[in-house]
Amino acid sequence: MDREGGGVALNLPQLRAFVAIVDAGGFGTAAADLGLSQSAVSHAVASLERTLAAPLVVRSTPVRTTALGEVILPHARSALAATDAICDAATRHDAATGGTVRLAATPTVCQGLLPSLLRHWSEHLPTIRVRVFEGSGEETETWLASAAADAAVVVDPPAGSGALLVTDPFFALLQQDHPLAGEETVHVADLADDPLILSPNGCERHIRTIHRLAGQEYTPAHRVRGLGTLISMVQAGLGVSILPEVSRPLIPQDLVLVPVTPHHSRRLVLCGPRKRPWPPAVRALVDSVGLLPTGATSLV
Repeated sequence: MDREGGGVALNLPQLRAFVAIVDAGGFGTAAADLGLSQSAVSHAVASLERTLAAPLVVRSTPVRTTALGEVILPHARSALAATDAICDAATRHDAATGGTVRLAATPTVCQGLLPSLLRHWSEHLPTIRVRVFEGSGEETETWLASAAADAAVVVDPPAGSGALLVTDPFFALLQQDHPLAGEETVHVADLADDPLILSPNGCERHIRTIHRLAGQEYTPAHRVRGLGTLISMVQAGLGVSILPEVSRPLIPQDLVLVPVTPHHSRRLVLCGPRKRPWPPAVRALVDSVGLLPTGATSLV
């Protein structure tokens, strides 16, 4: 038995020919399936048998495996499947080594989460250019659906839509001298006497859910579009707010975030298009999220 480096010297064309003739039931059909001559396929299988010092097939009609052939057949299939997977990954990597991805996200995601992601991508995928488009939750979804954006950070999409970036819990936003500012958690019922200020972007339905879970009436005092306006109003003592933790980097030092109960969170997911193939560069960005160090997108 031929050996190389202490192991049997096999090669992939031999294994591919062996699997092909077993699946096809004969050398002629296998040769046609592989795009080779019948003599080439016959030679490859014979060479594999010489390497293993035993016959692998009975040359009948149809071809049948020997006892040894039956044993090695699943291993041959596994080796070919692994090789094909490696080649496919390399092909996708090559296809994604350049290009521009138009990425849509909300203002809080753009400011609180994207900087670390953009730094990660620039280091690990330097030939992919990411252009950020900032908009409301509804706008980002619309841009992605209409192909105005190639990818988006989406809130609570269906399972399997992309790569989970963070699970984003909700906090009460209070002045530092608020009576509840030093508490470990704040129940939403304890905020009932404070005017509730909110931005009606994608967070409002989650804030409604928190009130519903607590059995509390949902009565916002003010709705403002910009997070900056909301923060200024809380600073001025005009009320309190409830924000996702992704907002933390944007909160000034004279305000505090306290976990709100009932506990509720949302999922921020990096998604490609839902009803059309993902561009290779988008797939590369999504795949690379799994390479982030633990906690790299943490909001804590």
